[in-house]
Amino acid sequence: MVNYLFLLSLFAALFLVFTFALSLFAFRYVFKPVAMSIILGASLAAYFMNSYGIVIDKGIVRNVLETDPNEVRELLTPRLFSYLLFLGLLPCLILSQSRLDYASPVKRAKSTLKLLSSGTLLLLVITLPFSKQYISFARNHRETRHLLNPTNFLYAVSSHIKSSTGAAKGSIQIGKDAQLRTTWQQRGKKSVVIFVLGEAARASNFSLNNYERNTNPRLKGERLINFTNFYSCDTATATSVPCLFSNLGRASFSRKKARTRENVLDVAEHAGIAVLWRDNNSGCKDVCTRVDSEELAQAEDPRFCGNGECRDEILLRDLQGYIDQADRDVLIVLHQKGSHGPAYYKRHPKQFQLFQPECQDEQLGECSRQEVVNAYDNSLLYTDFFLSRVLAFLKDNSDRYDTAMLYVSDHGQSLGERGLYLHGLPFWLAPDEQIHVPFFLWFSDGFKQSYGIDESCLSAKSGRKFSHDNIFHSVLGLFEIGTIEYNPALDILDGCAKTKSL
Repeated sequence: MVNYLFLLSLFAALFLVFTFALSLFAFRYVFKPVAMSIILGASLAAYFMNSYGIVIDKGIVRNVLETDPNEVRELLTPRLFSYLLFLGLLPCLILSQSRLDYASPVKRAKSTLKLLSSGTLLLLVITLPFSKQYISFARNHRETRHLLNPTNFLYAVSSHIKSSTGAAKGSIQIGKDAQLRTTWQQRGKKSVVIFVLGEAARASNFSLNNYERNTNPRLKGERLINFTNFYSCDTATATSVPCLFSNLGRASFSRKKARTRENVLDVAEHAGIAVLWRDNNSGCKDVCTRVDSEELAQAEDPRFCGNGECRDEILLRDLQGYIDQADRDVLIVLHQKGSHGPAYYKRHPKQFQLFQPECQDEQLGECSRQEVVNAYDNSLLYTDFFLSRVLAFLKDNSDRYDTAMLYVSDHGQSLGERGLYLHGLPFWLAPDEQIHVPFFLWFSDGFKQSYGIDESCLSAKSGRKFSHDNIFHSVLGLFEIGTIEYNPALDILDGCAKTKSL
């Protein structure tokens, strides 16, 4: 039963707290700019919360600041401008035209002290009769701090600023002792491993994972080792990407720590492997800072690009030349645009519009849930096609190189379940759709023979629970890189590679 008196008490308490906070800025030339900034921010926060079920935390702020211009344009909907106009600009206009009388510093100090003392007394009167309800509410509804507008975005911005400051990027080196084991060095062929980093792909919509629709028509015919119980480090690209390449693990991870440390790509370079990052998304989130990288999202290639963005096939352009000129083993990361929302219909060419009707609106709430799912599933059909192209490329090179592919998504995606869209909820609050991601491996016959891969051993592990925490150590294990940073207990391949001597 709803306790309306408690809700009334909560509303009154919040009103008093906000009044206290604003009173601290009651200075001429200060109050109006501060109040207007809060109003504008609150109007935008209200739009995203109401439209996509998003909660506002520092991860959302980080995503906004690191989003590229094309992604921003997809979010500029008429509804957003209506929120900004009626809840933001018009109140700001009224406030700007309002006449406010500012007391002298002495009078203002006295009035502020009186407000705080009387308000505190009133706050106690309002809340104490409901102390048990407040305690229970605070314990059982931790998400409230992310839903309370405008304090949510103010807290989120301050938290992001705090986590983004600190030591220089990569100032802490790891794996300087890294070297390829003897068994790897004695192989007759160079090795080429492609790590495909997906975007917003959720495991439940892959037919490889028993989804009722055939979203993987090409991959189902490949000899993949598909791990069905794999989970992401976070629900947002800006955190998941550096986390999955880091050796910190989700429990110890923070962006502030990660930006000061090297990652598995750096360790691979220390071991003498050529590393290349190719990006068709919004950047590598500091992961590729110290290795070769190419930004292809804004490339001007009519074969793959148009309307301000490029399809993921651009990631394979001229890749043959790169591996042919390499004088050592190669690790290539291909960062997909994948199923980035909300404009799923833009993530695939027209020939992949199999599931109809599909949502053609960035404002997902304007479409039926089935239309949203159709557009999303069509984007997965294109990812299936792109991955088949990657495999074809590796197969074409398997006579000269030992080749392998690893695919994993950075996070999942909500498609309207429980009124939630997109991703970005705090991990402890996130539904399975946002954290359960696809992960699979593919090896050429030459790679399996050189490395002694036991596919039946790996297949036996495919139902176990793994996560992004396993990526760092599995990449090291894949290349047989010996280093103090390697933990075989977190290497998915451990025990399934006969030549392994780590």
